[in-house]
Amino acid sequence: MLVASSLSKQYATATGPVRVLDQVSFELHRGDAAAVTGPSGCGKSTLLHLLGALDTPTSGSVTLDGQNAFSLNESAQALFRNDKIGFVFQDHCLLPQCTVLENVLAPTLIAKPDPGVNDRAEFLIDRVGLSTRATHKPAELSGGEKQRVAIARALIRNPILLLADEPTGNLDEATAESIANLLFELHKENQAILLCVTHSSDLAARFPIRFRMHRGLLERS
Repeated sequence: MLVASSLSKQYATATGPVRVLDQVSFELHRGDAAAVTGPSGCGKSTLLHLLGALDTPTSGSVTLDGQNAFSLNESAQALFRNDKIGFVFQDHCLLPQCTVLENVLAPTLIAKPDPGVNDRAEFLIDRVGLSTRATHKPAELSGGEKQRVAIARALIRNPILLLADEPTGNLDEATAESIANLLFELHKENQAILLCVTHSSDLAARFPIRFRMHRGLLERS
């Protein structure tokens, strides 16, 4: 379902090109859950951005559900991301002026009208334990609650691929464990592909598939 093939990324600098990813290849199938670990600056987040079609590789391809997102024009690529990929970022990226419910519904604004989407949003908000906070705005939420909103938002479109970039990185130990438990529970229910970048060895150890990145190279660990 997800195939990365000879994926490379380099950036031009005054002293010459800097290669961040070097011929990364792997595949994951629906229901798989994988963690990517490695030192800061090794290319983990770059890999996630390429897999999510938020950035373009220098060479190589990413195929999700039989479609290479980089073969699409900008508008079609945006629809592809919206339809097939969910993102959970370390800093939540919630809209501060919107309520919990409005933040969860945000990805549906560019999708085809769906009469059941409000019910799904309310179901997900309840599923992440925030039904009593649905009308609250991000400033009124704790860090763990914000991350729960981000997870619900990522799942609102039933994505094939769920990408999580340090989902517990800004949380205390107890809250981080709670968020990790929720992520695995919802992944088991939805059976999407889950790929998580993390510095946490405890979180990584819970994933059945583990990769380690070092100097732009990705190896199974």
